[in-house]
Amino acid sequence: MMGAPHNTQTTLQVAGMDCPDEIEELRRAFAGQAGILDLSFNLMRSTITVSFDPSATDSEQIISIVLATGTKATLLSDRAASPNSQDSGEGKALSLTVMAGFCTAVGLALGWLPVVAFHNTPWPSAIAYSIAIAAAWWHIAPKAWGAARRFRPDMNVLMTIAVVGAIGLGEWFEASTVAFLFMLSNWLESWSVGRARRAIQSLMELAPPIARVQHGDGTEIEVDTGEVEVGNRVVVKPGEKFPLDGRMVEGRTSANQAPITGESIPVNKTVGDEVFAGTINQEGAVVVEVTKPVGDTVLAGVIRLVEEAQARSSPSERFVDRFALYYTPAVIVVAILVFVLPPLVAGGDSGTWLYRSLVLLVIACPCALVISTPVTIVSGLTAAARNGVLIKGGEYLESVGKADVIAFDKTGTLTRGRPIVERVIPINNTTVSRLLELASAVEQRSEHWIAEAIVAHARKEGIVSPPCDNYIAFAGKGAKAQVDGKTYLIGNHRFLEEENTCTEEVHRAMLEHEDCHHTVVALSSDDSPLGVFLLADSPRKEARDSVEELRACGVSTILMLTGDNEGTARAVAQECGVTEYRAEFLPADKVQAIEDYKARGQRVVMVGDGINDAPALAAAHIGIAMGDGGTDASLETADIGLMKDDLRKLPWLIRHSRRTRAIIAQNIALSLAVKVLFAALAVIGLANLWMAIAADTGASLVVTFNGLRLLRSNDRDMSVSC
Repeated sequence: MMGAPHNTQTTLQVAGMDCPDEIEELRRAFAGQAGILDLSFNLMRSTITVSFDPSATDSEQIISIVLATGTKATLLSDRAASPNSQDSGEGKALSLTVMAGFCTAVGLALGWLPVVAFHNTPWPSAIAYSIAIAAAWWHIAPKAWGAARRFRPDMNVLMTIAVVGAIGLGEWFEASTVAFLFMLSNWLESWSVGRARRAIQSLMELAPPIARVQHGDGTEIEVDTGEVEVGNRVVVKPGEKFPLDGRMVEGRTSANQAPITGESIPVNKTVGDEVFAGTINQEGAVVVEVTKPVGDTVLAGVIRLVEEAQARSSPSERFVDRFALYYTPAVIVVAILVFVLPPLVAGGDSGTWLYRSLVLLVIACPCALVISTPVTIVSGLTAAARNGVLIKGGEYLESVGKADVIAFDKTGTLTRGRPIVERVIPINNTTVSRLLELASAVEQRSEHWIAEAIVAHARKEGIVSPPCDNYIAFAGKGAKAQVDGKTYLIGNHRFLEEENTCTEEVHRAMLEHEDCHHTVVALSSDDSPLGVFLLADSPRKEARDSVEELRACGVSTILMLTGDNEGTARAVAQECGVTEYRAEFLPADKVQAIEDYKARGQRVVMVGDGINDAPALAAAHIGIAMGDGGTDASLETADIGLMKDDLRKLPWLIRHSRRTRAIIAQNIALSLAVKVLFAALAVIGLANLWMAIAADTGASLVVTFNGLRLLRSNDRDMSVSC
């Protein structure tokens, strides 16, 4: 049995890939080629990633396939050495566009000269028009020839036919005008798409390329950030950006984290605090120990997620792509019928109907319809990233605004997640110090917030935790371990009852304190309870306002799911304004609750901490992780990550999603309306070639700039009503 072909990838930068029609043309060119396994296109970056079998083809052959379409392509690694090549190409296209427009204007002015006419056009004008057409077709002709040679007519072929047909009919001015406007529309389309690209590029430029590394002898040397290793120390002066993620080891300052987390207020930083690449050192000179290489920083993760999100088609994009698949061939068939049928049936002038069919072909271009959706999606994703909301794809950006149910985890989501031990109650003659010693010994192996609070309290009291063995965690219940050869367990009320160590005394103590203020856990040996711990956590100050805003946005059900006891859950729900809650839930219970809502046909969004709530985040239609500075877990777990634990971002996100969908709907409606209107005008003879191309160009620009409006979405939008 033969093994699967070895998969190798190469990424090409494709010059001028600004329209979905060009992507479709490239897809056709690769169809059936030996060794090609998969294709991935990124319109916003003008790249194509090709997976191939190196035993059947190579990068040079792949480039030749692209070149055969009349489009230039280079390996992305090669382009890295010449970053200005794309700007140079756009500059050349602009120069040719200006030349075409100038020569068209000159030809129109020369039309008044009393000289010999050529096809009813003075020969000086015909020469000027010819130069204009040649300038416009400098870039278009190779693409048109490549498409015609493969019998795959695209917009370049259709425009060439329209211009040649107009010349054949003696309409030199219209032929020149169409050529100029088509070239202008291509350049404007490229420029407007480039605006969205530059918005993403601005994220990449947040972090400085140079770091000031401090050596052991106190000397400092500037090196590329790519050469800085984990553990190196870098010096950052006031006003400079932190070059890499790290931990403060010297100095005090405040950091402007708005580029990463969307926070508008600088955050105080002291020794031991984390700092992130791309954020700004506001005050003092500090020394930072690097904790992540340049490719693994939070900023790098943000950029990576935004780029990956562009490659995922949203529902609107998939709909438009399917529509365009049938739309363009249908219009071509209609154009042929418009040219053939009227002269045959009614005896009309064939030249007149040929002209009208040419106008219909020009207006058939689907670029305005198709380009508006990806530009809108990318603008929405980029605006969200600027606001500290990472969305992993256009599908999630569109869908989150349709939420019927938003389910919150309690600890670390609705509450601050930083509880403290308020009281320690010993039982059975156990001393407080012995109780803390044993509890911290078991809990030192856990990363749960209750465990961290108990260990921190023990350290505060000067207790040294002995080692433990055979540690076992029980999700949503507690933990068990051996200390000095004896087994101890610590956990909630349910856990002690299941382990048959919940005596009547412990039962009364836990019931008494399972009130609106406390989370209660107990420590027990394998035969008798030893004591009870009372812990308290407070809701986030913005929790109630955020819940009310979500309700004002029309979210029908706002639910809290927690493993905490009934009394604590009820109190937090009341304080946060949550009307429904489920207490004493294990991770599997949270998943089941979400599945129940989904079974009723409701769209569920789960908001959690990205670690303990991973099953529930995965089960929901959309999972939103509270990142608190963009921790790795929050970026990897859910569909959407909040770079800062700010619940106010949720109603903003709902509004942003709905605004995105509204703009997409506006763009689709406008594009189709323009097509239908000018198609009708073309058939009845009230539209000409230059009007058709001007309408198509105008529609493309309007829908593109409409989509780019999302880039202005910022924190001020948080006050806008749903």
